[in-house]
Amino acid sequence: MKILVSIKQVPDLESRFKLNEKGNWVVESDLAFRLNEYDEYAIEEAVRLKEKIGTDDVDITVLSIGPERVKEVIKKALAMGIDRGIYIKDNEAFSKDPFRIATIIHECVKDHGYDIIFTGMQSNDRSSCQVGVFLGELLGISTITTIIGFEYNNNVVTVKRELEGGKKMVLKCRLPLLLTCQLGLNTPRYPTLPNIMKAKKKEIKEYDVNDFDKITNNITITKLNYPEKKSKAEFLEGSVSDIAPKLVKIIKSKI
Repeated sequence: MKILVSIKQVPDLESRFKLNEKGNWVVESDLAFRLNEYDEYAIEEAVRLKEKIGTDDVDITVLSIGPERVKEVIKKALAMGIDRGIYIKDNEAFSKDPFRIATIIHECVKDHGYDIIFTGMQSNDRSSCQVGVFLGELLGISTITTIIGFEYNNNVVTVKRELEGGKKMVLKCRLPLLLTCQLGLNTPRYPTLPNIMKAKKKEIKEYDVNDFDKITNNITITKLNYPEKKSKAEFLEGSVSDIAPKLVKIIKSKI
């Protein structure tokens, strides 16, 4: 069985964000970066499937697009149990829309014959929830989104997916297929020191994005804005008897 996991490096949400001069993205030089949270669950599920089936029968590849720093998240994935990596160098990946990114991945992997593809449900920066869906459509394979449960048995996958209103849906599907992973699907492992050392010897194939970038954007980010500042909270001090009348007065003024 051949498995692909598509991952992304994103800014750490604890970073202090500043808009660039054009106002269409953030200044990346002062940001800390990390593996996209949703992608950690995709990696973990792929590795668990390999452990269940048997290491000799399953080969897992991880793929990521971006500048040179992106190789750090590929190395983390390798240390978590992925077998090999594909790195597509693109210093302007942030400017490409989800369909264009999916097309680049498709051009790279379309002839590899992957049985299962795992992606995160969304990325922490754009949150478009689109790349995985587009990729499944381009490859012409079944696609199931927002999975929170996964089982595999004799080339049949049974998944539980999250719906609105707290409801769940159970689906069965034959391979090949693409799955987008929701938070809570599993508990991602931490790379151990021995596995980190092993990861240094694993293969990472490198490509240039121009080898696969065949289209232009359908959507372009023209402007970003900081969240609107709201009024500050008002703290009431004193005894209960002092605070209660003040609180009632404030509530009445808001009605």
